[in-house]
Amino acid sequence: MRVVTWNVWWRFGPWERRREAILAVLRDLEPDIVGLQEVWDDGEENLASWLGEELGMQWTWAAFDMPGRWHRRAEGETADVGVAVLSRWPFAGRDVVRLPAAGGRDDGRVTLHALVDAPGHPVPFFTTHLNSAPHESAVRCAQVTALAGFVADNRGGTPFPPVVTGDYNALPDSDEMRRLGGYRTAPAVAGQVLLDAWEYADPAAPSATWDAANPYAARTFEPAGRIDYVHVGPPGPGGLGHVRSVRRAGHGPVGGVWPSDHAAVVADLAAQGDGVTAVPGTWK
Repeated sequence: MRVVTWNVWWRFGPWERRREAILAVLRDLEPDIVGLQEVWDDGEENLASWLGEELGMQWTWAAFDMPGRWHRRAEGETADVGVAVLSRWPFAGRDVVRLPAAGGRDDGRVTLHALVDAPGHPVPFFTTHLNSAPHESAVRCAQVTALAGFVADNRGGTPFPPVVTGDYNALPDSDEMRRLGGYRTAPAVAGQVLLDAWEYADPAAPSATWDAANPYAARTFEPAGRIDYVHVGPPGPGGLGHVRSVRRAGHGPVGGVWPSDHAAVVADLAAQGDGVTAVPGTWK
């Protein structure tokens, strides 16, 4: 099972050409489930709907409820912004939670949960987008606490582990990411572990999803880093859902245009158990 997370940079830059490049990358990847951030809806068209139609995938989306800052940044643009899920299979359920923002900028950010009716076992899939300012780590800690609770409330009823995706605007060693994972510090939800899929990557593979090699990212003069993630709960019976491979995608121009200011993360997960029995009390 191939899952992807990607921040697709709303309607910034040459967005009409960029969406064609986004489509080309996703078509080449042939994903099963995709979590998207900075998805736009202008009242007549929705980027997730357009991608879903072009790719033959189901889609669902959830808008931020305070998009004014996005409109001001784009000098009069009025399209809504939010997160979305694309799926090769139907949705058996859907829910949304608003994220807290006390002490930081409140854009009305949300987490979207989609229960994907995949063959064999339903997949509890989540995508989100946390506050972005470097000084907002405390805000992001509160947001991942809300996210972790939302995952705990919606992960049951299937042996497939939860799959949590998003742009967290946080580096792997940050308080918020360690708290979300729950295996390098106290977990946000007691007993809940979410494994960073990139820990299964080739150690020599480039990992930055925000990279100065990308001209859209370079203009901010911010350092490169990995701020986009796929997390997966501990494997189910026989290794169900364990990470087989992980890599970046969309990290170069397509048809002369960079698809987004972020690279995507692609993880291949075991769609069925392989008969290996996990050792009790371990998380790998």
